[in-house]
Amino acid sequence: MHPDDRPVDNAPYLTHQHGALTIEGWSRAAVQSCWRIPELKLGFDLGASPWDFMGSPTMFISHTHLDHVAALPVYVARRRMMKMEPPTVYVPAESYEDVKKLLLIFQRLDRGRQVCNLIPVEAGQEFEISREHVVTAWATTHTIPSLGFVVWDRRNKLKDEFIGLPGEKIKELKFAGVEITREVRTPLVAYTGDTSPAGLDACPAAFVSKILITELSFIRASHRREKIHRFGHMHLDDFIERQEQFKNELLIVGHFSTRYHPSEVLRTLEAKLPAALRAKMKLWI
Repeated sequence: MHPDDRPVDNAPYLTHQHGALTIEGWSRAAVQSCWRIPELKLGFDLGASPWDFMGSPTMFISHTHLDHVAALPVYVARRRMMKMEPPTVYVPAESYEDVKKLLLIFQRLDRGRQVCNLIPVEAGQEFEISREHVVTAWATTHTIPSLGFVVWDRRNKLKDEFIGLPGEKIKELKFAGVEITREVRTPLVAYTGDTSPAGLDACPAAFVSKILITELSFIRASHRREKIHRFGHMHLDDFIERQEQFKNELLIVGHFSTRYHPSEVLRTLEAKLPAALRAKMKLWI
């Protein structure tokens, strides 16, 4: 959406179109991370809550650092104020009780009900968000419990052994109770939140999803990777080492450290990234 078209522009975000999907959001380390895909009616993290984001009824929270969750009460309150249905918010199971208490505290402070369907999530769980889409969670590696999420497109396709049969024969088999189709899944969008490389490596689907949204917090050679990894983040060299693994159509990287000016990020990545990797990478700065 163009900034001039927004009814209220309370928080900045960028927009990028890729095929049939729109990626909207903003991500800067220690400032805010918030993302949404309007066509899928879902988003990831709420370090800020742009006015338009309240229109997405489902949010997946990767972890509870403030730059990823601070605006959750705002998002919930705005949907109620605009007489929308309570949203569904998925949070890491380890954080569930404290997030519930947080919402109750804001309810008391604000004198407005914080009504949402808050769901605890364990790594490996799967959630159906529509007939065509499911979301799976995996454990990432950060300084607190954290999750990544994959949105899958699922379709029922005719089993190979029935391909080529006349339509009437297929109908007969179906009415006879024969399972004639199989489910086929395609990873559409993967989101890592904050993670060290081990968290990304733990999810093979992230490398083949059509769109991967991830973090690239550090870029300078002088920043030691072992320390960066210990604090649950990624370095530019981690991407270069994995350049052959990224089969994504689009690789969105953000969450750059506040140590860097955008011009330094652009300059460094243009100089260091292999051409094939740079061609599919969108820098969220």
